[in-house]
Amino acid sequence: MKRLAKAMKAYASRILNYFPDRLTNGLMEGINSLIQAAKAKARGYRNTRYFKTVIYLTAGKLNFELPG
Repeated sequence: MKRLAKAMKAYASRILNYFPDRLTNGLMEGINSLIQAAKAKARGYRNTRYFKTVIYLTAGKLNFELPG
């Protein structure tokens, strides 16, 4: 229990940061996995501009529906 209390005290600010917005790093980890998938798809592209484009197309959740 003493070890737990020390850990809670040491990480109190980090623990309390969760509660105002209820956010974890899960969202960032998910985006990172999408970027890693884009990186695997982007092999052979000439420059980072194309790599960035693939990231936006993969992780951007863009809507390409035509009006009609």
